[in-house]
Amino acid sequence: MKKIRILSKSQQETKDFGEKFASSIKAGDIICLFGDLGSGKTTLVKGLAKGLHISPKKVHSPTFTLMNVYEGRKSFPIFHFDLYRIEDTNEIFSLDYEEYLFGDGVAIIEWAEKLENLMPKNYYSFELKHKSENERSITVTKKEKR
Repeated sequence: MKKIRILSKSQQETKDFGEKFASSIKAGDIICLFGDLGSGKTTLVKGLAKGLHISPKKVHSPTFTLMNVYEGRKSFPIFHFDLYRIEDTNEIFSLDYEEYLFGDGVAIIEWAEKLENLMPKNYYSFELKHKSENERSITVTKKEKR
Protein backbone atom coordinates (compact mmCIF):
# COMPACT_ATOMS: atom_id res chain seq x y z
CA MET A 1 0.00 0.00 0.00
CA LYS A 2 1.33 3.38 -0.91
CA LYS A 3 0.78 6.38 1.28
CA ILE A 4 -2.77 7.73 0.89
CA ARG A 5 -3.38 11.47 1.30
CA ILE A 6 -6.74 13.17 1.13
CA LEU A 7 -8.15 16.56 2.00
CA SER A 8 -11.49 16.22 3.75
CA LYS A 9 -13.65 19.32 3.51
CA SER A 10 -16.32 18.19 5.99
CA GLN A 11 -17.16 15.70 8.70
CA GLN A 12 -19.22 13.77 6.15
CA GLU A 13 -16.23 13.46 3.81
CA THR A 14 -14.15 12.14 6.73
CA LYS A 15 -16.84 9.57 7.53
CA ASP A 16 -17.12 8.61 3.85
CA PHE A 17 -13.35 8.10 3.63
CA GLY A 18 -13.42 5.87 6.73
CA GLU A 19 -16.32 3.87 5.32
CA LYS A 20 -14.51 3.33 2.03
CA PHE A 21 -11.21 2.45 3.72
CA ALA A 22 -12.96 -0.15 5.89
CA SER A 23 -13.26 -2.43 2.86
CA SER A 24 -9.50 -3.08 3.13
CA ILE A 25 -9.57 -3.89 6.87
CA LYS A 26 -9.47 -7.46 8.11
CA ALA A 27 -9.75 -9.07 11.53
CA GLY A 28 -6.54 -8.58 13.50
CA ASP A 29 -5.70 -5.21 11.94
CA ILE A 30 -4.64 -2.32 14.15
CA ILE A 31 -5.39 1.29 13.26
CA CYS A 32 -3.47 3.99 15.11
CA LEU A 33 -4.90 7.50 14.96
CA PHE A 34 -2.73 10.56 15.46
CA GLY A 35 -4.02 14.14 15.59
CA ASP A 36 -4.81 17.09 17.80
CA LEU A 37 -8.11 17.56 19.63
CA GLY A 38 -10.91 18.11 17.15
CA SER A 39 -8.95 16.79 14.17
CA GLY A 40 -11.63 14.23 13.31
CA LYS A 41 -10.40 11.00 14.88
CA THR A 42 -13.75 9.92 16.32
CA THR A 43 -15.53 11.08 13.16
CA LEU A 44 -13.21 8.81 11.15
CA VAL A 45 -13.98 5.90 13.51
CA LYS A 46 -17.70 6.39 12.81
CA GLY A 47 -16.99 5.95 9.10
CA LEU A 48 -14.82 2.89 9.68
CA ALA A 49 -17.59 1.39 11.82
CA LYS A 50 -20.20 1.98 9.13
CA GLY A 51 -17.96 0.32 6.57
CA LEU A 52 -17.68 -2.69 8.90
CA HIS A 53 -21.50 -2.95 9.23
CA ILE A 54 -21.62 -1.39 12.69
CA SER A 55 -23.95 1.53 13.31
CA PRO A 56 -21.98 4.80 13.57
CA LYS A 57 -24.55 5.86 16.17
CA LYS A 58 -22.91 3.38 18.57
CA VAL A 59 -19.54 5.11 18.23
CA HIS A 60 -18.48 7.67 20.79
CA SER A 61 -15.08 8.53 22.17
CA PRO A 62 -14.23 6.28 25.12
CA THR A 63 -12.25 9.04 26.83
CA PHE A 64 -13.33 8.09 30.34
CA THR A 65 -13.55 4.32 29.89
CA LEU A 66 -10.42 3.95 27.70
CA MET A 67 -12.09 1.35 25.45
CA ASN A 68 -15.45 0.61 23.85
CA VAL A 69 -16.38 -2.56 22.02
CA TYR A 70 -18.72 -2.33 19.05
CA GLU A 71 -20.31 -5.53 17.79
CA GLY A 72 -21.85 -5.80 14.36
CA ARG A 73 -24.14 -8.42 12.87
CA LYS A 74 -22.02 -9.14 9.79
CA SER A 75 -18.61 -8.12 10.96
CA PHE A 76 -15.90 -8.71 13.49
CA PRO A 77 -15.88 -6.40 16.54
CA ILE A 78 -14.16 -3.06 16.80
CA PHE A 79 -12.09 -2.40 19.92
CA HIS A 80 -12.04 1.41 20.11
CA PHE A 81 -9.38 2.80 22.45
CA ASP A 82 -8.94 6.44 23.46
CA LEU A 83 -5.66 6.99 25.30
CA TYR A 84 -6.02 10.76 25.71
CA ARG A 85 -6.14 10.60 29.52
CA ILE A 86 -3.35 8.02 29.88
CA GLU A 87 -0.41 9.47 31.77
CA ASP A 88 1.65 6.29 32.07
CA THR A 89 1.74 3.30 29.72
CA ASN A 90 1.29 1.02 32.78
CA GLU A 91 -2.37 2.14 32.82
CA ILE A 92 -2.84 0.32 29.51
CA PHE A 93 -1.94 -3.03 31.08
CA SER A 94 -5.12 -2.93 33.19
CA LEU A 95 -7.10 -3.27 29.95
CA ASP A 96 -5.52 -6.58 28.90
CA TYR A 97 -4.81 -4.61 25.75
CA GLU A 98 -2.93 -7.45 24.00
CA GLU A 99 -6.10 -9.54 23.96
CA TYR A 100 -7.80 -6.76 21.99
CA LEU A 101 -4.89 -5.57 19.85
CA PHE A 102 -4.08 -9.05 18.66
CA GLY A 103 -7.55 -10.58 18.91
CA ASP A 104 -10.32 -11.46 16.50
CA GLY A 105 -11.47 -7.91 15.83
CA VAL A 106 -9.95 -4.68 14.65
CA ALA A 107 -8.32 -2.36 17.18
CA ILE A 108 -8.65 1.39 16.60
CA ILE A 109 -6.54 3.54 18.90
CA GLU A 110 -7.01 7.29 19.30
CA TRP A 111 -3.95 9.11 20.69
CA ALA A 112 -1.82 6.10 19.73
CA GLU A 113 1.40 8.02 20.40
CA LYS A 114 0.71 7.36 24.08
CA LEU A 115 1.46 3.66 23.49
CA GLU A 116 5.15 4.60 23.34
CA ASN A 117 7.15 1.35 23.61
CA LEU A 118 3.94 -0.72 23.38
CA MET A 119 3.36 0.41 19.77
CA PRO A 120 2.63 -2.69 17.66
CA LYS A 121 5.01 -3.70 14.89
CA ASN A 122 2.37 -3.66 12.16
CA TYR A 123 -0.44 -1.14 11.91
CA TYR A 124 -2.16 1.46 9.79
CA SER A 125 -1.14 4.99 10.76
CA PHE A 126 -3.77 7.69 10.21
CA GLU A 127 -2.47 11.23 10.71
CA LEU A 128 -5.21 13.86 10.87
CA LYS A 129 -4.32 17.56 10.76
CA HIS A 130 -6.36 20.76 10.83
CA LYS A 131 -6.12 22.74 7.60
CA SER A 132 -8.97 25.16 8.32
CA GLU A 133 -12.11 25.20 10.41
CA ASN A 134 -13.74 22.46 8.29
CA GLU A 135 -10.82 20.97 6.36
CA ARG A 136 -8.58 18.15 7.55
CA SER A 137 -5.69 16.44 5.84
CA ILE A 138 -5.65 12.69 6.37
CA THR A 139 -2.52 10.67 5.63
CA VAL A 140 -2.64 6.88 5.84
CA THR A 141 0.49 4.74 5.89
CA LYS A 142 0.85 1.04 6.53
CA LYS A 143 3.67 0.48 9.01
CA GLU A 144 5.31 -2.91 8.87
CA LYS A 145 8.30 -4.20 10.80
CA ARG A 146 9.58 -7.70 10.48
